[in-house]
Amino acid sequence: MQNICMNKKIFSWALYDWANSVFYTTVMAGFFPIFFKKYWSSEDSVILSTERLGWVLAISGFMLAILAPTLGVISDKRRGKKKLLFATMLMGVICTMGLYFVPVGGWATAAFLYGTGLFMASASVVFNDAMLPSVCDEKDYGFVSSLGYSLGYLGGGVLFAVNVVMYLKPELFGISDGAQAVKISFLTVGVWWFVFTLPLMKNVPEPETQLSKKSVKDLTLETFQELKSTFLDIFRNSNRNLFYFVVGYWFYIDGVYTVMSMAVDFGMALGFESSDLIKALLITQFVGFPSSYLFGVLSRKVSSQYLILFCLGIYFVTIIAASQMTEAWHFYGLATIIGLSQGGVQALSRSLFAQLAPPHKSGEYFGFFNMLGKFASVLGPVLVALFARYTQDSRQTILSLLILIVIGSYFLFKVKLNPKS
Repeated sequence: MQNICMNKKIFSWALYDWANSVFYTTVMAGFFPIFFKKYWSSEDSVILSTERLGWVLAISGFMLAILAPTLGVISDKRRGKKKLLFATMLMGVICTMGLYFVPVGGWATAAFLYGTGLFMASASVVFNDAMLPSVCDEKDYGFVSSLGYSLGYLGGGVLFAVNVVMYLKPELFGISDGAQAVKISFLTVGVWWFVFTLPLMKNVPEPETQLSKKSVKDLTLETFQELKSTFLDIFRNSNRNLFYFVVGYWFYIDGVYTVMSMAVDFGMALGFESSDLIKALLITQFVGFPSSYLFGVLSRKVSSQYLILFCLGIYFVTIIAASQMTEAWHFYGLATIIGLSQGGVQALSRSLFAQLAPPHKSGEYFGFFNMLGKFASVLGPVLVALFARYTQDSRQTILSLLILIVIGSYFLFKVKLNPKS
């Protein structure tokens, strides 16, 4: 394992999680929900801003779901995973830094920039995931994937910690107030994301794939034919394991990501102070760092399938407990528990799919994989938005996610793996 960590190609690939995780921590999970509710939607009710945020997440996920397979096939056929990763990263950086310039009350502009930035961040991950089979051997998928997520938690936590201090103690940085500190934090995310992507661009070679000279239009049309083939391959009777995993993932990752993206909004709707919620998110990050690494080590001895099921059980209990929260310290406790399981679910799902998918079609399969995952990520925010509108009860919104966790766990349990998996 030490030799793997010292491998320049592997470490540079894993470092992209360190690079782009700052968007998910500082922007998505941390400051954007607070700023969206208190700064850009300050004249509106908390229920309305929750509904708007839910629809922004749903639309961004839907757009990625539509385009991810095409992007995956093009990256395979044009040998362009690195180029597409860099392009989507750069657009994400521009949108994130653009949030700095959005004035008070500009919720529509903020929503557009955030939704586009989230789309670009997620799209870049499609290409990064698809390079996993080319940077290490199959037996190391679990460990290398977990290494990436653990670095992501650490990197995201380090910058987020700095941003939190900026927010709570702006005078230490010569910043006028907390609002200005939050806006500056969006700039720091963009710079961090860009700089730490450069090692991957330098040290990770473009995966060898069959090169095609067809136009983008022809490749796009061909994509639908290949998707049909991929769909049939996954869903045919001879490949039941891949079918069960993909369906299970489709549901459970939606519940996981919706908890991540709307936890702060949920806490604010319950009346908790934004400073308490931000501190709780820091706990999640720094607990998630060693936890993700530990799950990678355990994956060499225990089936990734059972480790994921264990983490989903934690999520089930956590969601129920969250609906009963009344004190800020409850949020701290739940943040710790989520940190223990969140990275394990993400890293082990990626490595388990890499084991099941054909390596020579990694871009195509990961495009399909992310398409289903992102289509699922539409459902969670939509459930939250609809429950927020029709129940007017913030506690009931989070309980709706139990449906996704239960269905996902059921299908994942049906997967039958070889002993080595």
